[in-house]
Amino acid sequence: MALIRWLTTVALCAGVVSVAHATESVWDALRVPGSVVVLRHSYAPGGFDPPDARLDDCSTQRNLDDNGRAQARRIGEAFRKNAIAVGLVLSSPRCRCLDTARLAFGQAQSWEPLQGALRDAERRQQQLVEIRKAIAAHRGGPPLVLVTHGSVVTDLTGLSIRMGELVVLRRAADGTHAVAGQLYVE
Repeated sequence: MALIRWLTTVALCAGVVSVAHATESVWDALRVPGSVVVLRHSYAPGGFDPPDARLDDCSTQRNLDDNGRAQARRIGEAFRKNAIAVGLVLSSPRCRCLDTARLAFGQAQSWEPLQGALRDAERRQQQLVEIRKAIAAHRGGPPLVLVTHGSVVTDLTGLSIRMGELVVLRRAADGTHAVAGQLYVE
């Protein structure tokens, strides 16, 4: 019985070390010139915008609640705490994404390709091409930040992440970008 408890303790400690190492490597990856942050908007209750949602009227959209706004501020605090300055911040034109970007990073430039197109496969592919071009063009300087939706994150990275979670893409010597890690800020 003591051996089982000891092995469990060792396994739990190993898990803590690997999580800490993974988080540390995300911040290290963000310090590499040309890195990219792909951030799913902070917590917004519900699943989709109502059918009558309009981009020019936030009151018709699914939006961040108090928890989502606080989470966005904590994301920005985590970047500042780790001394990560960001460069250009591009956001889906949906209010929950723009609000996440502004609360976390103090800036946001609306960019249509980041809103995705769940029901239009051709448009969705065109948007992904545009996003990939922007990522490839980001060759140096502070991280490019893309604030978007879960479907776009999955299309770009193959990962399914939670609201408020981010994926860091690190620029390799050959100019390509690869996933360096993920980070969720509660």
